[in-house]
Amino acid sequence: MNKKIFIDHPIPDRGFKLLQAKGYEVVMDSKDHIRGTDDVSADMKGKNYDALLTLLSDKIDAKLFDAAGPQLKIVANYAVGYDNIDIIEAKRRGIMVTNTPDVLNESVAEHTFALMLSIAHRIVEADKFMRAGKFQGWMPKLLLGTDLSHKILGVVGLGRIGQRVVENGARGFNMSVIYHDIKRNEDFEKEFNAVYKDKIEDLLKEADFISLHVPLLPSTKHLIDANRLNLMKNTAYLINTSRGPVIDEKALVEALEAQKIKGAALDVFENEPEMAKGLSELDNVIVTPHIASATEETRQKMSETAAKNIIAALEGKTPPNLL
Repeated sequence: MNKKIFIDHPIPDRGFKLLQAKGYEVVMDSKDHIRGTDDVSADMKGKNYDALLTLLSDKIDAKLFDAAGPQLKIVANYAVGYDNIDIIEAKRRGIMVTNTPDVLNESVAEHTFALMLSIAHRIVEADKFMRAGKFQGWMPKLLLGTDLSHKILGVVGLGRIGQRVVENGARGFNMSVIYHDIKRNEDFEKEFNAVYKDKIEDLLKEADFISLHVPLLPSTKHLIDANRLNLMKNTAYLINTSRGPVIDEKALVEALEAQKIKGAALDVFENEPEMAKGLSELDNVIVTPHIASATEETRQKMSETAAKNIIAALEGKTPPNLL
């Protein structure tokens, strides 16, 4: 009997074609919209799927596993993060869970710097200014921004993406680098002349640009809260391309309104797709809709990686990205 795979959202075709080439029966939802657990569960119930390829926005828990039935062998998450999946429940049932690491490091690091440059140089404000017909000619103090070069870059979380952001900052903009992580990396410090900060509070006090690259865990929820926002310089910028709940968004709005910090640039939000009240009305913040990895190249690689994880599992092998 052919193996059956359910893909709960349209994905780039590279992974889909890999699965089809294996002779699997592949069913992919054709609707490009966010689906809830109940929707995915209903689609899987009684269908005896062997694998599920799912999105970060889908909550995968005991309810869904019950609906899927005992034949389900693997849940392949189309993302690096996996806070949407009940890993403990999956392990209890003997269901493998995989993710798509490494392939999106460059794209997310690039988007991080796109946000950093845009908020510092007031690109979005300037675009609106031009479109509104307000530009009357060059003036010395029109829309003054901030240079990145030779500023202090503070990176919270020195994983693969965090390291790439440091490389961009140090080599591309001659930024001084400080970082905070649960583990110190002395080799990396030597290569980029980076300084380790044992306490995140010390990093927040010193950095001109703070970029967040931590996973969402109980210990990182509201890692940046009102108290820590108050530690930042009033000339500092906060950039988040990790997970929304890492920042207390309500406290961030208050800090931005009071100009306790210079600005923020966010690709992720605490209660996606909603934003905290007042956030969208502020000029000193840039918001993008969780698109840091949204390049043609990266999303195709993610599709391929997720498919290869499924193929390995269904062939009785260990998936390359087993969690």
